[in-house]
Amino acid sequence: MAIQKPSHTFTKIHLKALRTNNFYILFALSFTVFINTSGFAQDIPNSGGKVPTNKSNDSVTVNVNNLEKIELSEIGQDSTLQDSVITKPELLSATVTYKAKDYQSFNNKEQKLYLYNEAEVYYEDMELKAGIIVIDYSKNEVYAGRIKDSLGNYSQNPSFKQGDNLVEPDSIRFNFKTEKVLIFNSKTEQQGMQIYAPITKKENDSVVFLSKGRFTTSTNIENPEYYFQANKIKLVPNKKIVVGLTNMVIADVPTPIGLPFGFFPLTKKQTSGVLIPSFGEQSSRGYFLQNGGYYFAISDYLDLAVLGDYYTNGSYGLRFESNYAVRYKFAGDFGFRYENLISSERGFPDYSKTTIYNIRWSHSQDVKSSPNSRFSASVNLGSSKYYQTSINQVNSPSFLNNTMASSVSYSKTFQGEPQVNMSVAATHSQNTNTESINMTLPTIQASVSRIYPFEPKIGSKKGIIENINFQYNIRGENRIDTTDSLFFKKEMWDDAKMGVNHSIPLTTNFKVLKYLSLSAGTNYSETWAFETVNKYYNEEDKTVITEVNNGFAAYRTYNFNASIGTTLYGMFNFEKEGEDKKIKALRHVMRPSISYTINPSFDQYYNTYEVVSADGTTIEEVEYSKFEGSLYGSPNQNFSNTVGFSLGNNIEMKVRDKDSAATEPRKIKLLDNLNFNAGYNIAADSLNWSDLRITGSTQLLKDKMSVNFGASLNPYALDNNNNLINTWNVDNGGSIFRLTSANVTMNYTISNSTFTGRETEESQAETLRSGGRADDLFGRSQDFANSSFYEDDEEEKTPSDLYTTVIPWSLRLAYAVNYTNARREDEISSHSLMFSGDVELSPRWKVGASSGYDFKNKGFSYTSLRFERDLLSWRMSFNWIPFSDRSSWNFFIGIKSNLLKDLKYDKRRQPDKQF
Repeated sequence: MAIQKPSHTFTKIHLKALRTNNFYILFALSFTVFINTSGFAQDIPNSGGKVPTNKSNDSVTVNVNNLEKIELSEIGQDSTLQDSVITKPELLSATVTYKAKDYQSFNNKEQKLYLYNEAEVYYEDMELKAGIIVIDYSKNEVYAGRIKDSLGNYSQNPSFKQGDNLVEPDSIRFNFKTEKVLIFNSKTEQQGMQIYAPITKKENDSVVFLSKGRFTTSTNIENPEYYFQANKIKLVPNKKIVVGLTNMVIADVPTPIGLPFGFFPLTKKQTSGVLIPSFGEQSSRGYFLQNGGYYFAISDYLDLAVLGDYYTNGSYGLRFESNYAVRYKFAGDFGFRYENLISSERGFPDYSKTTIYNIRWSHSQDVKSSPNSRFSASVNLGSSKYYQTSINQVNSPSFLNNTMASSVSYSKTFQGEPQVNMSVAATHSQNTNTESINMTLPTIQASVSRIYPFEPKIGSKKGIIENINFQYNIRGENRIDTTDSLFFKKEMWDDAKMGVNHSIPLTTNFKVLKYLSLSAGTNYSETWAFETVNKYYNEEDKTVITEVNNGFAAYRTYNFNASIGTTLYGMFNFEKEGEDKKIKALRHVMRPSISYTINPSFDQYYNTYEVVSADGTTIEEVEYSKFEGSLYGSPNQNFSNTVGFSLGNNIEMKVRDKDSAATEPRKIKLLDNLNFNAGYNIAADSLNWSDLRITGSTQLLKDKMSVNFGASLNPYALDNNNNLINTWNVDNGGSIFRLTSANVTMNYTISNSTFTGRETEESQAETLRSGGRADDLFGRSQDFANSSFYEDDEEEKTPSDLYTTVIPWSLRLAYAVNYTNARREDEISSHSLMFSGDVELSPRWKVGASSGYDFKNKGFSYTSLRFERDLLSWRMSFNWIPFSDRSSWNFFIGIKSNLLKDLKYDKRRQPDKQF
């Protein structure tokens, strides 16, 4: 009987067919178990693309436009059948559905179920799609494969998907009784490893054998740039790959690189393992192994890498690197580095042995985890000479930095009226040139928000009384000033200074004459000291003796201040009504203000001692304060009555927009700010006027260039010894003002995206973490052997056949010049230009450079050249410092994927020893 035209109703399957379909249900369960483990399929030959027909009278007609559902409740529901045998529980827990575009038919004579053209089978989260699927119940086998058109081209490869796993083999042959499978031209992916084999045999649910297979991390499984060829491969999905004799093939050319056997663990979770070191040679320390060690996958939230270096002259180094994170709560990383460095040979005069260390810790908290409290840390401390002498560090240009800073803080906000804020912090600042260290262990601060005692219960505050407000602030510190040699030794703690400062600012503000804003206030401060001094003159020794007294002491100060200011707006129109000029208007905003401050003299906190002259004829009284040398210093002794003047300016211009569709003119900032500041001390006997300070900034070239400038002008003249005298400079034959200092800084960033409108951002987190600069003007972070610098899931770019339209490039410039003339020096104290840039010569070739030029000393600064080649699955990098006392180069080539990151070649030339 020929296949009938599909109808719009389902035809019930005969009981015999239903019972026969039980075999299909058993197959589906076994097939699902198998596919979940490996997932492959085989071609089914088709003669000329003709569909086999069923001429049996028992043929079944079904609707191919809908999914057919086989419900468990419909199987074995004949009430006339009574079976005394206890039936086994149903094997399937869900509905099996299937469909095909051309037809689906069961041949009772052949005991075969045919699904032809876009055949699909669904069971739970399993999806099987193929050109043809045939189930042979007589042989207990299932076939899935492609179909061939009239031109002999195959299409509709089998596709199996379960969850997130997708496999697309050519064909499959599966026996659902023995659960053994033969797979032809199978392709699968296991945790980043692409595996191909012409013949694959599934032995059971957990073991798969592959013959003459190859595996690679390349995303192009059809034509990989490299792969490993092995005659025998054993695959335990999601667990491991075990191979026999293996040979590495690059660009289809076998290489002498091979292994007698191999083991590749496969896991979705991070696992512990050995970190292979890099091998090299250094002229001053011999051969070395660097960055070898062990990685501990402690948990899903914490890991630890223990790394070590060893040099044949006896030098060694240790590194501990750890990362931790709890989603939606906090994340951070910690690093400790220690190096024991030996130079020269024992017995030689230049023999030396030094130890250096560095501690880095970064911690950040998710804002949503605790809105009213926050803990953060940014720590970078260690030996002052660490960056200059370390021979294993991530960022080679970091030796140019001369400061290290740290901060660990916890803050808490207590909501309410008034609101109370409290914080505890420990800070550290270190100058690597002078080896001086300043620390606060700890700093405790608390403040109460502004309180308006006369604030109305309803409405806004008006007038001088209602705007009166006050605050309360307290700050306590334990400050330590020490040196690198005394760091964390007993002498460091002996020099610690403690103090507490309380302050209560009282202010108010109100309008005067509608347009003037006037504010006035006073500040009361009380300072506690726990160490004071007592001075007297010893006539016998002819010296001044200073005694240190431990105990509580306090002093209180206050001051008064007031200021009045306003804002003036000016607009100059260049076009009249009906005109359309390019420059439409100029807008000028001025913010003038005058301030007045009184700082009383607190002479009551000062004492005197008498000093006898050397010849004993005169006695001189010397004033001192017992709070000298305390944490917050001595109270003010000189009365000051100062008037301050300031003028802020902002200038903008409106121009016609180049976009003809724009309805509003475009605003251009000519000057972001131009500020003038000066002061006059009424109480001073001479030199009443302070310097006139001018500062400004602007943005040029579509905000790509930032310009900052400043200058100081002094109205007083200098004597022959270049000291200030109370004489106007103009009266001394000069100009009204004398330029004492000036500075200009410019930063400019430009790239090809500046002109195309597509900007890109590059992460500088690792460069900053390693002591470098975010703008990489000192060079870029370069540790080629460390794969953690490259994203594991980095999207591989497909090379373009045409690469002549745009060549990506970027350029960063920093210019700075400083002028000094305070004592008639009349010189440029510093004048330099620094630059860093990159050019992508082709889709996978990139070159870059970082350097600078010192115009004063007439020489190039630290220079670094970079060459990078993206080899799809591989990466090649070369970094070269051509000159300076740190001349060196690094070469690296290796596989990107973390699965095979130890397959690499790393060659370094360390800086030569300088004599």
